[in-house]
Amino acid sequence: ERISMALLSMALDARGVPAVSFTGSQSGIITDGAHTNARILEVRPIRIHDELRKGKVVIVAGYQGVSREREVTTLGRGGSDTTAVALAAALEAEVCEICSDVDGVYTADPRVVPEWKRLSELSHEEMQELSQAGAKVLNAQAVEFARDKGIVIHARSTFADGPGTRIVQGKPRELRISGVTQDKDLLVVAAEDANALGSILERHGAWPRELWCDGPSARLAVVPLENVHGLAALLRDLRAASGTRVEEGLAQVSVVGSGIGASREALERARRALAVQPRAVLVSPLRISALVPRDASDACVRALHAEFVRS
Repeated sequence: ERISMALLSMALDARGVPAVSFTGSQSGIITDGAHTNARILEVRPIRIHDELRKGKVVIVAGYQGVSREREVTTLGRGGSDTTAVALAAALEAEVCEICSDVDGVYTADPRVVPEWKRLSELSHEEMQELSQAGAKVLNAQAVEFARDKGIVIHARSTFADGPGTRIVQGKPRELRISGVTQDKDLLVVAAEDANALGSILERHGAWPRELWCDGPSARLAVVPLENVHGLAALLRDLRAASGTRVEEGLAQVSVVGSGIGASREALERARRALAVQPRAVLVSPLRISALVPRDASDACVRALHAEFVRS
């Protein structure tokens, strides 16, 4: 990020465009102290405002900030999205454009589902659920930040013109399916001592996406691994903990949509469509998820997409 910001600033200057580059700390991005998965607490864009008033293009390194203890922190996978939205909020912008190698948000991963569709508009809540369930096009923390600050995100392609997808404030509506996604990079854990499990996960920079407790025990914890550095060490500590069971080889497939979790019919359709017997089915207001064998997850995504999107 820091090399890229400096090179881009030099390239613009060489073309006669005054530019300056800043790191996250120079831009005033203040985070908590969780080094590899920090959350932005506030943005103080004093130096950015100064340079903008001078007519310069300001280039900011994404994915990073500084803690109140003046330690450099990183924002976790997709953290550059969060940087962009946080700066948009601090600069009082109405829209934050995020450009990538795809021209918006799709109903499914095109590498898995050939019949995908591009979505023209989503609510912040729908996009956040898609991101948390495994869709990689936008970072979930960035979408949460945009929702809280009332900022529209416009996801577009870097390489081609097109309408993209707009992420906007949600409006009440009937059941509508936003997409089907999957996350293959996770562990499923059960533990007799939920507090001890939480301590182990926190030590390794992990935290459950879903957690079901029965008294002091954790009956089921779904743990995403995208920000875990050192999986072997995490597995070693989990297996050494008394009363803890780790299940590998599972994936989470999800159907996301407005009101989908409030419909018994939608749940039954999802269960019938799955190509295998799920290990567990998890329901929230905007999402129905199933834990399935990892080697069957692509087939499950295609089946759910055919059931809910193509039909």
